[in-house]
Amino acid sequence: MPTLRRLTFAITIAVALATAVVPAQQGTLSPAEQQRRKDLEAELQDLAVVERRVMIPMRDGVRLATDIYRPKNPSTAPGASAGRYPIVFVKTPYNFNFWDVRNGVPADMSTILAAIKRGYAYVGQNERGHFYSEGNYDILGAPITDGYETVDYLTRQPWSNGKLGTTGCSSTAEWQPAVASLGHPGFAAMNVQGFGAGVGKVGPYWEQGNWYRGGAMQMLFITWIYGEQNQVRPMFPKDTPREDLIAASRLFDLAPRMPPVDWDKALWHLPTQDIIKNVGGPRGIFADRMPVETGGMMQQREPASDAWRKGGLWHDDMALNVPGLWFMSWYDVSVGPNLEMFNHVRRTAKGDVASQQWAIIAPVAHCSFTRATENTIVGERSMGDARLDYNEIMYGFFDKFLKGDQNGRIEKLAKVTYFTMGSNKWQTSEVWPPAGAQPMTFHLSSGGSANSLNGDGRLVAAPPEMNRPDSFTYDPLNPVPSYGGNVCCTGNAITAGSFDQRKLESRHDILVYTSEPFADGVEISGPMTPTLYVSSDATDTDFTVKVLDVYPDGRAYNLDESIQRMRYRDGYDKPLAWMEKDKVYKVTLQPLNTSNYFAPGHRLRIEVSSSNFPRFDRNLNTGGRNFDEAKGLVARNAVHHSKQYPSSITVTVVKGK
Repeated sequence: MPTLRRLTFAITIAVALATAVVPAQQGTLSPAEQQRRKDLEAELQDLAVVERRVMIPMRDGVRLATDIYRPKNPSTAPGASAGRYPIVFVKTPYNFNFWDVRNGVPADMSTILAAIKRGYAYVGQNERGHFYSEGNYDILGAPITDGYETVDYLTRQPWSNGKLGTTGCSSTAEWQPAVASLGHPGFAAMNVQGFGAGVGKVGPYWEQGNWYRGGAMQMLFITWIYGEQNQVRPMFPKDTPREDLIAASRLFDLAPRMPPVDWDKALWHLPTQDIIKNVGGPRGIFADRMPVETGGMMQQREPASDAWRKGGLWHDDMALNVPGLWFMSWYDVSVGPNLEMFNHVRRTAKGDVASQQWAIIAPVAHCSFTRATENTIVGERSMGDARLDYNEIMYGFFDKFLKGDQNGRIEKLAKVTYFTMGSNKWQTSEVWPPAGAQPMTFHLSSGGSANSLNGDGRLVAAPPEMNRPDSFTYDPLNPVPSYGGNVCCTGNAITAGSFDQRKLESRHDILVYTSEPFADGVEISGPMTPTLYVSSDATDTDFTVKVLDVYPDGRAYNLDESIQRMRYRDGYDKPLAWMEKDKVYKVTLQPLNTSNYFAPGHRLRIEVSSSNFPRFDRNLNTGGRNFDEAKGLVARNAVHHSKQYPSSITVTVVKGK
């Protein structure tokens, strides 16, 4: 008779197979691609020691599914020493099953094979609560301890040279900084890409992993977490042998087939805490109390809530002393905190580590670095040839810090390699902003009618003498729609990138301020900080800012955008600051960021409004908790500009460019 364990395992497989949505062999790969996959797997088996579904135990007994690949022959592994190899480690919530279940062929092993050929062991691991890893999922909760313990386990293996480097983008990067800050001696280098979701508070940014901007919730997290938070999933008995897990991996990968959602409509639902519930999504940490360290109920947290400190976010009071290779992009949701963190580490890291930091900033959307082409289009705007050989740069970095190579490849790279849009060229600098950059301030001005593109709003050198405020009506049920921008992960609700904003600028709830044409070309590379003097008849409301490059033919391409929820204008860790009717308040938004060349004849423009939805959640103007409210109030908002109220935007101009 079968043992209870075997019986339980058999039942688990039977249930999984019975509930599978897409049976095997219903994939879409061409015969040629299927054969390529098989050939890669055969080559990998020939060159590497393959250990799949290694269940590494954590301190609480939870085991994390880990695949380990290491070179077989030291003589064919450059940089290997006596059969000991440096490790490239990838930890992710996403599916890395070695078998493509739908197509009945191996997964694409090219990335792993490339690491093996370069003399590296390659390790992939799923976060707890995902796929074959045990435990309950908590966004950036256990990953800080799980990451440390996995680094410790791997670097103590007899085949390890004791040095490990991390790589990955987005949620595959977000855990890296906090774990690096714990100071494990084997954690020797990190390559973080699009990593804002791992940054809690740094400098003026209190985004708590891209959850907020300016105190307003970034709606991307609703669409993303819809597919990530499910705690009810197929699970195997804890003592299931590796060989059984490997066999099961060829039958199913545990990837959920989430029902499709029209997020363009779904995000309109009120209250926001019920959006996932309203589309039939699972319970989880977004809106529900969960048995995890951070407690769940993320929707209810304030930007300075103690719960954010219980997870795996990195904050700027956490020392980070690991060499870093930082990949960022201008149309990513996180470029601001990314740049701030890079500079913070360069200022605060100990000894040589402060100078062992390199940044690359590309003109692409979230995690789209390698998809750049000789004619890169981001939204509607052409960036020209935005390609870089990111893999060669990464391995040059790893070769130095994981192998000790002194070939100087990474040292030849400038500390900052950045792409300037408009001129469409890569540039370099040893600091950010570039050396010699100077602030330049443009003041808002109008005759009181800056509403829409057809208004009289201007950007000028000095504030106007008299205050002629521009007012508009903000109705939360008719918000300004998001159009392009620095976003990710919003399903079909928003497409990231740069788009001509003129069709939005016909709205009278958008104030438009435009400079005179630049006689000479001007490069703006660095932070752009808006300071507004505002009033409202509401207790609480939002103000949004968008920065644009206006072409001579009128096209107006967005560069960056931000928002400020007025209740947090005095600070996110300060008492809530409510507004008095029609009283004027000064508010400085967190810096926006870009590198853009305004060619002769181009103009700088900013838009001011009170909504950018669904990029950010709508302030319902009630002064209530917002997340559990279904009804809002219409607000009458105004922007003031005069010597008494010098509303402005200060940009960073690179002289001589």
